[in-house]
Amino acid sequence: MSEKKNLRLSVLDLAPIPQGSTARDAFQTSLALARQAETLGYERYWLAEHHNMTGIASAATSVLIGYLAANTTTLHLGSGGIMLPNHAPLVIAEQFGTLESLYPGRIDLGLGRAPGSDQRTMMALRRHLSSIQADTFPEDVQELINWFDADKDAQPAVQPVPGLGMKIPVWLLGSSLYSAQLAAQLGLPFAFASHFAPDLLFQALHVYREKFQPSARLEKPYAMVCVNVVAADNERDARFLFTSQQQQFINLRRGKPGPLPAPVENMDNLWSPSEQYGVQQALSMSLVGDTDKVRHGLAALVRETQADEIMVNGQIFDTEARLRSFAIAMEAARSL
Repeated sequence: MSEKKNLRLSVLDLAPIPQGSTARDAFQTSLALARQAETLGYERYWLAEHHNMTGIASAATSVLIGYLAANTTTLHLGSGGIMLPNHAPLVIAEQFGTLESLYPGRIDLGLGRAPGSDQRTMMALRRHLSSIQADTFPEDVQELINWFDADKDAQPAVQPVPGLGMKIPVWLLGSSLYSAQLAAQLGLPFAFASHFAPDLLFQALHVYREKFQPSARLEKPYAMVCVNVVAADNERDARFLFTSQQQQFINLRRGKPGPLPAPVENMDNLWSPSEQYGVQQALSMSLVGDTDKVRHGLAALVRETQADEIMVNGQIFDTEARLRSFAIAMEAARSL
């Protein structure tokens, strides 16, 4: 009889800044969560790049990865993701080459194609680029891989120092079919952002697996699915905690992103019917409840998607409740 294979569970952290808190508070909470994730046996811990959002503190993603890596021992850390169009590939290669040099074997580079910001912020980030520049994402990804996979004796005219030949794992992230196709073409692992854009999840996974071409980096497809998990000791408490994330999405859709709101007992007076529908659609891949509810949800998700790994996001106002939620998620995963 074959040995039971445990579900691989990972963390996505946006370093949320709750109302009344500071970025420093958010970083300390992220460290507490990272240390707990290491102790509980989470597979990896990723941070996401967002800009001009006063409720998200992970804009300087590589800096925050370094802070968490320096204060943990074995936890695998990475970006979920670096929005590559915002940066010169050489700079990212050097940043992650530096992280890999300091914390060998513990660093992932997850790459996204979206700006991670609004149009005005995007222009502020990309002043070195022409506003009419063509999409160079595939070429930029390939350039990074060529540097990371270079022979130790290679001497390209331009090279990241450190970074050249360091074999840093590269993932492609997406919420559409574009990155699924590119990940398949390049033979890279793929992560789908169904925690906020679930509509194309199954189609993207199908495209990725059908079109996958083995590479020196990856022999067969490896797909990760990201979902929201807000867990508590009972379903009522979990639903209460989840209202913070629901309010955050309303504010984002209204063009007023701000600190993570405190949870409320009732959402009825806070959203219009159309806003309620939109938020519920965007957050439909959310497991909200107690241990049993999360266990059944994870089991169904793995069964339906055949995901190799599940990544868990949870925008929760209270630090202790947030830590408890991620502990319950791992408890649920271990009982599958």
